[in-house]
Amino acid sequence: MQRILAPMAMLFAWLFMSPAWADTAAAPVPDKGDVTWLIVSTLLVVMMAAPGLGLFYGGMVRAKNMLSVLMQTLVVFCMLGILWAIYGYSLAFTEGNAFIGGFDKLFLQGVTADSVTGTFSKGVVVPEFIYIAFQLTFAAITPALIVGAFAERIKFSAVLVFMALWFTFSYLPLAHMVWFWAGPDAYTSTEAADAATATAGFLFQKGALDFAGGTVVHINAGIAALVAAIMVGKRIGYGRESMAPHNLPMTMVGGSLLWVGWFGFNVGSNMEATGVATLAVINTMLATCAATFAWTLTEWARKGKPSMLGAISGAIAGLVVITPACGFVGPMGSLIMGGLVGVICYWGVNGLKRALGVDDSLDVFGVHGIGGIVGALLTGVFAAPSLGGTGVWDYVTDSVAEYDMASQLIAQAWGVGTAVVWSAVVSFIALKLVDLTIGLRVTEEEEREGLDISSHGETAYHS
Repeated sequence: MQRILAPMAMLFAWLFMSPAWADTAAAPVPDKGDVTWLIVSTLLVVMMAAPGLGLFYGGMVRAKNMLSVLMQTLVVFCMLGILWAIYGYSLAFTEGNAFIGGFDKLFLQGVTADSVTGTFSKGVVVPEFIYIAFQLTFAAITPALIVGAFAERIKFSAVLVFMALWFTFSYLPLAHMVWFWAGPDAYTSTEAADAATATAGFLFQKGALDFAGGTVVHINAGIAALVAAIMVGKRIGYGRESMAPHNLPMTMVGGSLLWVGWFGFNVGSNMEATGVATLAVINTMLATCAATFAWTLTEWARKGKPSMLGAISGAIAGLVVITPACGFVGPMGSLIMGGLVGVICYWGVNGLKRALGVDDSLDVFGVHGIGGIVGALLTGVFAAPSLGGTGVWDYVTDSVAEYDMASQLIAQAWGVGTAVVWSAVVSFIALKLVDLTIGLRVTEEEEREGLDISSHGETAYHS
């Protein structure tokens, strides 16, 4: 018997100690719940762009420009989805330098159905294809937000060329600066953490927190919108002729679709179906409710009547402000952030816009730019554990790190400042290049006729 058991024991010992066996046993496998949630989240963000953003913007323009806005948001989204697969994902999410990634995954080379990428938990992975698709929706909808700044007067060809340039030189670098890192599994010791952080994006190294895109999406697009509105110029008759929204029910429906889709945007950014994901759910809900109510009360007090356009604008402002913070702050922090941004963005759309004298047609800067800045900064305040936030996780000790609000606010200011300057410079250069080559604006005759007919040869409505 001993002669039989001894060789068997040696065989089992060899099997379990074998490096090949150990590697196979240790390889993490994607959880079906995480994968399912990321698929749903990706579809929710697609819904934000088509139909959500198109209907939201379309209802706010004049009837003669309805289809032009739908075309711009839809085609921009699809064009940038193509560019994301060709080179965008590689430049944003592979190792390069602190400001841009490399060319290792051009044309998604090397990525298969078996490829995985890390999440925010050690030993937890998701299929790389769904991560690529999820991030595609961010990369494609962010430039589409800018459409609202120059609606009703820009050439369709100019929109496409500008968006391709801005996506390449503004969105991709900022996404890399904020979100690229080696992943939690690299943080095994202080020395390993230092080495891993040295390969991360510039703003990640600065410690800037941005859960779902306050800097990358909203400040980035909001600043571009401001620059674009200035450079394209005011609509003919702006300030003299009525340019009231032609279909506010449509805007309300579109805005509500954005709200629902935003749960994919914010909660999906957790990448895992965990407790933090539920925190992002409640924060996204509460901040939006608070901002809608605050904007409504402010407008009621200032103008004597609360408007539907104001209420839905407040909702979008609330979604914007909580985007960078949704996985870091507590529910009461989200309520305060939403309440504050409802008032601040009301001022941005009314007082600041009037002071600047800019025709930002659909208030992209006033809502996304201002709301994004407020959200990024307040994240540094309400992420504090003493104020109900989660703090910042230390992957070396696997515990919450000591929170220094002043240092975190400085890190957040780095994020805001970098996004503002980077987007402004890229936007100016890109718009100038487009203007010098194919021109930015349609003719006065085409603008008065409406872009639906003059640019696309069709109308949204038939009498």
